[in-house]
Amino acid sequence: MAAKRLIIAGRVQGVGYRQWLTARAEAAGLSGWVRNRSDGTVEALLAGETAAVEELVRQCRRGPRLAVVSSIEPPAEPGFRSLPTL
Repeated sequence: MAAKRLIIAGRVQGVGYRQWLTARAEAAGLSGWVRNRSDGTVEALLAGETAAVEELVRQCRRGPRLAVVSSIEPPAEPGFRSLPTL
């Protein structure tokens, strides 16, 4: 099992990136989530079998047809944090 949290930058909002990633993740049997961020990036958490997670990360570098991915980075905050209750 593996989990990856990604920050995906470029032209990734308004091009169906979240729907594309949701469909790919479901087809691969992965768990997690995806969301737009106010800075124009897309953030995602992918969890499941290591090979499936790594393959989807590779696919994320291309994204859907209208997307232009400039970078995929891990989040900037190092370490483990306890977040507030929503």
